[in-house]
Amino acid sequence: MITYQTTKQFTPQALQELFLSVQWSSGEHPQPLAAALKNFGSVFSAWDGDHLVGMIASMDDGVMNAYVHYLLVRPEYQGQGIGRQLVARMREHYRDYLRIVLGANDEKLAFYEACGFKLADAASLMFITDMVN
Repeated sequence: MITYQTTKQFTPQALQELFLSVQWSSGEHPQPLAAALKNFGSVFSAWDGDHLVGMIASMDDGVMNAYVHYLLVRPEYQGQGIGRQLVARMREHYRDYLRIVLGANDEKLAFYEACGFKLADAASLMFITDMVN
C-alpha cells in the first residue's frame, strides 16, 4: 500500500535511488540533494513501506506563485496514480495561490494537461546548470 508524507528529511541513498531510477542527474549528487530538499517550500513523497517511490517538491514566494521543481515516480510504480496523487496534494496545498508553474518534457505534456496544467503561450524553458563536483 502506498502512503504519502510531507517530510523534507530523506537519506541521500533513498534520494539517489529514486532520482537515478528515472535517470535524473541530480541523483549523482545525493548529499547536496538531501540538503536542498530541506529548503523547498513543500515536499510530498510517496512510500511503499520504507521505500521512497515518488516525490513532488516545489518552491514558492509565500503568496502568489509556486514552482514545481521535481515530480518523479520510480518506473516500476508508474501508471498506478502516484504521480497524479502527488500533483493533487500539491494543488491542494497551493489552492489559494494565483499559479503553479512547472517545466515539462514534451513526452510528459499529456500527463500534466490531464492534471490540470495548461501549456503556456510562446514560452520556452531555459536554465543554466553549473553543478559543483
